[in-house]
Order: sequence, then structure tokens, then C-alpha cells
Amino acid sequence: MKKVELLAPAGDLERLKVAIMYGADAVYLGGQIFGLRAAAKNFSYEDLTEGVRFAHERGVKVYVTANIIPHNEDLEGFPEYLEQIYKIGVDAVIVSDPGTFSIVKETVPNMEVHISTQANNTNHMTAKFWGSLGASRVVLARELNFNEIKEIRDNIPEDLELEAFVHGAMCMSYSGRCLLSNYMANRDANRGECAQPCRWKYNLVEEKRPGEYIQVIEDEKGTYFMNSKDLCMIEYIPEIIESGITSLKIEGRMKTTYYVAMVVKAYRAAIDSYYDNPNNWEFNPKWMEELKKASHRDFTTGFYLNKPGYTEHHYDNTSYVRDYSFIGIVKDYDETNKIATIEQRNRFFLGDQIEITGPKEDVAMTITEMWDEDMNPIDVAPHPQQIIKIRVELPVAENYILRKEIKAGENE
Repeated sequence: MKKVELLAPAGDLERLKVAIMYGADAVYLGGQIFGLRAAAKNFSYEDLTEGVRFAHERGVKVYVTANIIPHNEDLEGFPEYLEQIYKIGVDAVIVSDPGTFSIVKETVPNMEVHISTQANNTNHMTAKFWGSLGASRVVLARELNFNEIKEIRDNIPEDLELEAFVHGAMCMSYSGRCLLSNYMANRDANRGECAQPCRWKYNLVEEKRPGEYIQVIEDEKGTYFMNSKDLCMIEYIPEIIESGITSLKIEGRMKTTYYVAMVVKAYRAAIDSYYDNPNNWEFNPKWMEELKKASHRDFTTGFYLNKPGYTEHHYDNTSYVRDYSFIGIVKDYDETNKIATIEQRNRFFLGDQIEITGPKEDVAMTITEMWDEDMNPIDVAPHPQQIIKIRVELPVAENYILRKEIKAGENE
């Protein structure tokens, strides 16, 4: 049985490497132009070259987003950009616009093209249309249920792949085609600059009572009436695979390295468990525990099971749930002296109880010895990206993650 693809986000080179280390079969990322995450770090030419090399050495594919809805000026330089990424060896480009699609086909006809969810792919005729023009994959709209996905799969060519989001933030607008950010903040969501005004708190002002703010109340819980919960489908791996989806996509190119590692790790375990025993697959609650140790909103199944109702939104706040702090990442491990070199990400102290998590294992330990980069003893690591060393008795490896549980009343 051919396994489905686990597709992970990569906001920069570090996150690309971590996604691959923790089990991704493919990664998607943005260059410095033409993608829908302008606020992400994204990839320079040099980083993209290194990322593709790193991925291909490990049998992992790299897809580049070029899925903005472009205006005329946005097309300038696009053919040259395509030629660059093609020479690097990028496996596919993701587009949403017929104009950019045609430029890809004219400029680099041998490059695979994936049709972005931004193209509102909701039926089998749309999928067949794109396939007939030469697209190899269609990324489905988020607004589909399992029955609709199966119907699409049953009515398209076998070699036309389907990709769908299974985890991450949900957009309140139809497949992300939103003008609210443009109107409210002059930042075009369809050109990569969304300000997320759907997460803002709103009040009503009546014309004849200027300055008097009246709460807009969806129900008794509050006013964040466009603030969706996060998608999480890890409990439905068999249904996803059996629906005919080719690639399971994790949202989050602007998420942290820690988030990418934990989400990929959990879904990798769940998918592998299915293929080990597809007829008797059982959901392991530990996978959900792992997901919840990364920053998240409460979870929803989106449109997969039925149309979302009012319970699929947060009304009282826009805050994330953060029970664990990402405190560092392993850069090196000296097995002889049992000393790990750590790049700090959040403050931690000598004596802290922490967890070090890798692709397959977790190590709980107390920090009993800690030094700065020059091996001077220290009792706190307060500086962002400070290089420090700690004693770790069990073997760890580069890109293992250090995390610490956040106690009640404690700041990260």
C-alpha cells in the first residue's frame, strides 16, 4: 500500500530541517516573492538551495508557494524566478491564478504544478479542468466533507493527486479569499499580507451616538465572532486516507520550530500506526497530548464531518493555549562528556525540570549543570539565542527540542 504524504510547513531553513527530521515526507515554503506569507522569514536563494539539497538527500520533496492573486506588477520577474527555482531542483510550484499557471507552463514546462486551495477547488469538474491543463495536484478547499472528497476522487484521473489541510489555523473566509484585511488595514490578504482582522474584537457605533461603543454579542460568550478554532484531524486518520486524499497538509509557515516539530511528530506516528495495522487502527491519546504541548487554540474538525456551527468559534478571546515553553534547541552533543550544546529560545534556570524531545523519544530531566559558551558555570540562560551547555546523561542529537512546562502564574 502506497503511503499518503505528510506535508509540513517550513518558514525558514531551520524549520525545514526540523520538519524533515521529525518525519515529513515533503515540505512547502515560500521564496521572498509570490507567496501568501509575506510576514514569514521565507527563503533566500542560498537558503532555498541548501534546503532542497538537505531534503533531497533524505528523500523528501520541496514545494514552493507562488499562490498570490497577482496584479499586473506582481508578474514582473516571475519567469526569471521560476527558472531559478527549477535549476535548484524544487519539486513543484503551488499556484492559484490561471495567469501564473500559464507562465509556469511556458517558462518551465517540466515543473510539476499544484493548484492552491486559494483557487476554491470544491468539485470534481474543477479538479479535472486543472488536470487537463497539466496540473499534477489539486489542493482541496477547506469547505469539503469526506463524502464530497470521495466523490471528487472517484471522478478524476487516478494520477491526479489530492491534497488537503488536516491541521492548523482556519480562515473565516471561503478558502482564504478575503478582502477584510485589505479594507481594514490596507494589507492585501491575497497578496500575502493578511492582518487577521477576523481575530480582532469588535464593537458597534450608532450614527447618532458617536464615541459610544456597544458590544457586538454573538451569544453570551462574547464578541470574537469570526475567530475560528484550529483544525485537528489526527483522530480521523483512517477516514482521511480512505477518502482518497494523497497528501495531508499541516498549516503553519509562521509557526515556531517547536510547533512544527511537535505536530509533525504526532501525525507521523498516527499515520505510521495506521499502515502497520489498517484494519485495527486505534487512536492513541498520547498523540493529542503531544499536539497540545505546542501553542494552539482549541480544536475543531472543520467541515470534514459536518458544517461547522457556533461551537467551532472562540467568542471570549483570541489567545493561544500555551502549557509548555520552547526553551532551546540542541546544536551538538558530546557523547564522551555527555554535554549538549543548546541555542536558547526562552529563559530557563539551573534546577529546572525540562523535557528533551526527539523524533521518537522524550527525555525528562533536571538541569543539574549549566555553562556558558566558554564553559563558565551559570545559573540562568536569559538571552535570546544564547549558546549554553548543559549536562545530559542520555544521548540526544542536533535539532532535539527542549521544553519546560509553564506553571500557573509563571511567565514564559
